[in-house]
Amino acid sequence: MRVALVAGSDAGHAFPAFALAERFTAAGDEATVFTSLDWSPAAHRRGIDLAELPALGAEDADDDTDAGAKLSARAARMAVPLAEQLRTWRADVVVSDVITVAGGWAAQLCGLPWVELSPHPLYLPSRGLPPIGSGLAPGRGVRGRLRDALMRAATAASIRKGLRQRRDARRTIGLGGVNPEPWARLVATLPGLEVPRPDWPADTHIVGPLVWEPTDEVFGRPAGDAPLVVLAPSTAQTGAPDMVGVALDALGASMLGRPVRVVVSGLRQPDDAALARFGNDANAELPTSGLLTSGLGRQDEILPHADLLICGSGHGILAKAMTAGVPVIAVPGGGDQWELATRMERAGAGRVVRPVAAAALADAVRNVLDDPAYARAARVIGDSVADTVDPVAVVRRVFAVASASPRLGSCA
Repeated sequence: MRVALVAGSDAGHAFPAFALAERFTAAGDEATVFTSLDWSPAAHRRGIDLAELPALGAEDADDDTDAGAKLSARAARMAVPLAEQLRTWRADVVVSDVITVAGGWAAQLCGLPWVELSPHPLYLPSRGLPPIGSGLAPGRGVRGRLRDALMRAATAASIRKGLRQRRDARRTIGLGGVNPEPWARLVATLPGLEVPRPDWPADTHIVGPLVWEPTDEVFGRPAGDAPLVVLAPSTAQTGAPDMVGVALDALGASMLGRPVRVVVSGLRQPDDAALARFGNDANAELPTSGLLTSGLGRQDEILPHADLLICGSGHGILAKAMTAGVPVIAVPGGGDQWELATRMERAGAGRVVRPVAAAALADAVRNVLDDPAYARAARVIGDSVADTVDPVAVVRRVFAVASASPRLGSCA
């Protein structure tokens, strides 16, 4: 197959597309990722073919405070030139990130089969769940179900508005007002991070996390046998502010009461002022010199050696931790981070601290390091990867079915 993967520029969406492209290439298919060229050096270093996703940037007239308009109007602007690129590249099938709506629309303009990729748990509304983003477990009993129903009713108007915006945007590019379902959905998470729902959509498959490392560099671990804590600030703009500095305050020996080794892992190097907050207490009785390293390195390599991860609770880093059996202290910001953090905490694999405060973080670190039950729960979530399916096989089946279907047009 010639597979076009479409994803926005955020690491949490581009990286899973890169990981899936590598899967297709290893299986003998051709794959190109349409995304921001900012990722070109990292992608090309790993042998991934990358093309620019057209009209990705915001325009002056865009209203990014309206999420529905941002997704739909921008998708319409991107879909037409993207369809031309798909025709030129002679794509057979499109795999489009769930929030990069232009990928599915461009496929429809070309008459191509398309598959939706969710690089996190399934976030579609459900009649059996509270609204996604609330962080709440499904209600139990009459009162719990009534609570969920009332919350769903409160969000229904926003959902209807978003659907209207999507219909209007589709009509501007000659597509019908009704947005058809994808041929299949890939949900790139661990089953242990999903919440059972009575209305799981047809042809929707949990395929396991699609994690990808933007570097081949390996962290040099601080020497010694003190617990190793990995600190990974969020890559999203909605991450909790100053998480690194406050966490380093909390991890200082004078506040924590014990020494720990710390690796600060991020796409951007924290400033020196933030790093200096680790062990800067002149009255500390326990030294911290040499116990901190920071930079860009392979998280999948360092986490199996870690005793604890402190992170913003984005899906990628959370899935890496669960796969390595590492408990988590989550400091969630906006977006879906609160939802993911509370799911992890309900499963017993860590703690949630919000708002971020040094004393609360230090207390959570002591609690998690002293109780092995958190690590055991993380391993249970990680082991659930055994109950996933192969995403390449799903897409190949879609293409085989579509090839014999009148739904399939030509992108040639």
